[in-house]
Amino acid sequence: MTLITSISGIRGTIGGKQGESLTPLDIVKFTTAYSKWCQEQHQKQNCTIVIGRDARISGSMVEGLVVNTLVAMGIHVVNLGLSTTPTVEMAVVMEKADGGIILTASHNPKEWNALKLLNHKGEFISAQDGEKVLVYAQNTDIEFASIEQIGTCTQKTDYIQKHIEAILALPLVKKELISKQNFTIVVDAVNSSGGIAVPQLLKALGIENIIELNCNPNGHFAHNPEPLPEHLTEISKVVVQHKADLGIVVDPDVDRLALVCEDGSMFGEEYTLVAVADYILSHKTGNTVSNLSSTRALRDITIKKGGQYSASAVGEVNVVQEMKRINAVIGGEGNGGIIYPDLHYGRDALVGIALFLSYLAEKKQPMTKIKAHFPQYYMYKGKINLSTDLNLSAIQDYLQKMYSNAHFNTTDGIKIDFENSWVHLRKSNTEPIMRIYTEAKSYEKAEQLAQEVISCVHNIQKTLKTP
Repeated sequence: MTLITSISGIRGTIGGKQGESLTPLDIVKFTTAYSKWCQEQHQKQNCTIVIGRDARISGSMVEGLVVNTLVAMGIHVVNLGLSTTPTVEMAVVMEKADGGIILTASHNPKEWNALKLLNHKGEFISAQDGEKVLVYAQNTDIEFASIEQIGTCTQKTDYIQKHIEAILALPLVKKELISKQNFTIVVDAVNSSGGIAVPQLLKALGIENIIELNCNPNGHFAHNPEPLPEHLTEISKVVVQHKADLGIVVDPDVDRLALVCEDGSMFGEEYTLVAVADYILSHKTGNTVSNLSSTRALRDITIKKGGQYSASAVGEVNVVQEMKRINAVIGGEGNGGIIYPDLHYGRDALVGIALFLSYLAEKKQPMTKIKAHFPQYYMYKGKINLSTDLNLSAIQDYLQKMYSNAHFNTTDGIKIDFENSWVHLRKSNTEPIMRIYTEAKSYEKAEQLAQEVISCVHNIQKTLKTP
């Protein structure tokens, strides 16, 4: 059983003991803490908070606990029911609400659930505000509303449609051009709320040939819900079998987008953002942002098209902050997360689908040919078990001596840039491990670089253990 409390939200496995997993008592405690933060933030008791959930099995139970706790605090709840993370984010703004809670553990397996916390802009709360929520959660001196002041709950189930209408209104979403291509598309929504939203979007874009896989939102995930190549063998076969133009895969809360090429190969989550950015930048010059662990291909195409590229610390909050700072026209993360500020500042697979299909319709080329035009990089992702409380500064000193000619960035862990490759090291906040990401012009070189750095870290650990 696991319970992880962090500044970005509360997540854990359902069942078990209070404080050790995500139990009803923990859900009530953290919902109450968020309510108090929201009320103090806006200096009123009768705040309005939007909630929505993915389709995982525990969803309706968690929803009931959260809604009724909010009502008991004097909050007015707008409940979207089955929804997507980006839809809830947009609804917060459309409802002029004071905050929002998304009930989803994103790509985690079915035994997990979580409370993801939003501010009045429909964006994830800041680290500073997240710390306040965690402090309030430890405070037992919280006062609930009297009978005259208890809140209300209003059901609004049309927000996915509103979300789609807002996407269709974007100038760079070419509905008529997409419709003319007569695409055949396979959709895998892992039996969550994407099974509602993605086919609805495709039909609104004029696509008639839709093959649905795992689109029944019953929460029984048909495979590991993280959209990685090893989990997508079924859709790969179906794309080839039906001679489809592409496959579309979303995670349970529809903020990550993975694509499958016409030959069944993976387009690559890293290249989802690259392709959408290439489309946006072909229509207007602008700046882009991704996190430090994302592919260098985005930087390459941005510079080629006359824009400025900037890398942020890992995490959607950090990407959004950097996008606002440099006025980026597109941004996101290399896990298939597209942030298009003309719609809203949040990772959104639905707008990513619409923009990518516009790009595909404009190019009139198979996806494999489109992918071949991009700068080709290969990524290795791994982890290093830490047997000691290893200080990052010790690693940095060692690596700076070893790679004296490289460029070091310590914004978030240690990022080392070489001419044709890079390595990024980050300590996990939840496990005694260090995550390592490398990228190079071939997978073999990326793996070789990773093993070289891993060996360095092991040597440092041995040195620290030596009396």
